[in-house]
Amino acid sequence: MSNQEEQPENRLRKELPDEVPAPAAEPEQVPAESAEPQLTGRQRLVKGLWPPRVTRAQLIVALLLFGLGFGLAVQVASNSDSDSALRGARQEDLVRILDELDDRTQRLEDEKQGLEKQRQELQSSSDQAAEARRQTAEKERQLGILAGTVAAQGPGITMTIEDTKGTVKADMLLDTIQELRAAGAEAIEVNGVRVVAGSYFTDSGKTVSVDGNKINAPYRFKVIGKPQDLEPALNIPGGVVQTLEKEQATATVERSSKIVVDALRQAKQPDYARSSSQ
Repeated sequence: MSNQEEQPENRLRKELPDEVPAPAAEPEQVPAESAEPQLTGRQRLVKGLWPPRVTRAQLIVALLLFGLGFGLAVQVASNSDSDSALRGARQEDLVRILDELDDRTQRLEDEKQGLEKQRQELQSSSDQAAEARRQTAEKERQLGILAGTVAAQGPGITMTIEDTKGTVKADMLLDTIQELRAAGAEAIEVNGVRVVAGSYFTDSGKTVSVDGNKINAPYRFKVIGKPQDLEPALNIPGGVVQTLEKEQATATVERSSKIVVDALRQAKQPDYARSSSQ
């Protein structure tokens, strides 16, 4: 009986394996990042710089630096232009330009000293009313010369422009007037027409008009001022004389110890303005 009971158990042992196989391991999950190809150092640098990540503060600093750089570039360009204009000048021309600047400085200093002297005379004079009247009369005479209502005489130059080709225009004569004024001209007359602060030049056909008065070549300028300042101002490189020569016109300048400017302008009575002392 025991043998019969053991037989089914033995059969079960034979049917069941001694060891149960372990379940198969699932395939290991590979991270997605490890699947990407490895980047070189240059590629990582490019990837870090592009696309750029700009903050608001960085953008403001960049705009400020751009504005500063643009301003410096413009300043350098303007300085180079002015330097190039003088770089081609001869040594004697540069000396003449420096002398002209020194003369202008001296004129301004003399004018300053003259005004200070007038002030001191008014303050120290025992009869201040008489001194004030004297200075007023002198000032009236000076203003009359500048306004062209009184004649004037003194040292200066005579400039004659010959224009046989008819190439000299109103703007060239106006440039001549501006150069003379900048050099210290105090009274100017052109072909019998007094030139003042409000004078204007216009082209009138083949001729030129000054304040509505037609003048023809040759154009003769009579100028009162310091000859040592007036003549060099017209002959500087690129100045009036060279500009006229490029237009096939000739200009001659002569110094004189006495120039008479007697062309007068009629004083214009103002319509509305009145003296505030009345």
